[in-house]
Amino acid sequence: MKFSALLALAPLVAAIPGSKQPKQNKQAGDSNAAFSVISARSASPVHLLPLNAGGTYFWLGGNAHTYSPIPGIPDTNQTVIANSHFLDVEVPGGQAIYVDNKGALRFTSPHSGYEPAGSSDGPFVYTPGSSFGHWSYNGQGSSGFMACPTTNGTAGYRRSRRGAAAAPKWQVYAALQNATVPSGNVNDCLGFDALAVAVNTTTPVAWEYL
Repeated sequence: MKFSALLALAPLVAAIPGSKQPKQNKQAGDSNAAFSVISARSASPVHLLPLNAGGTYFWLGGNAHTYSPIPGIPDTNQTVIANSHFLDVEVPGGQAIYVDNKGALRFTSPHSGYEPAGSSDGPFVYTPGSSFGHWSYNGQGSSGFMACPTTNGTAGYRRSRRGAAAAPKWQVYAALQNATVPSGNVNDCLGFDALAVAVNTTTPVAWEYL
């Protein structure tokens, strides 16, 4: 294939959902900064729980599940987001964050940009702050995020965390009244503010999340 033909294909590859995480400034105070998330809802069981990625879903509490094939990037229990809707990873192609057709907050698997039909890529909005910033999902008329109590909804987390002591009790969804939640009743879910804590890093914190 001629070099000119390869150049013509580049924009098409870049347009594949989740196919590429932009390499941009990730310093604190920048809208593309790297950050972790803590939930805030006073006098509730989800107050001040960390947001973590595991089994292609997001949870409040528990631990992140990462894997690294190289010693330079160790595994971490922390979930870090960059460029507003990507996990902060080194794996080629990156890992995009999206809301699936049931309303669940999810991330793409390594080496794959696949998202189920009917999924939404945002907009996700990160707003820096002096002490805490704020992260929100504003798609589909959503007002942010909600945490829903799990029943069998932790199955994906258990598969990705074999040997872990306990799966988290709260799965994260977009705050949508028509979301399909684990209990079957969206009124069981608790809306929360996603406080963003800046992570000062110039390199990815993980190779990939699983």
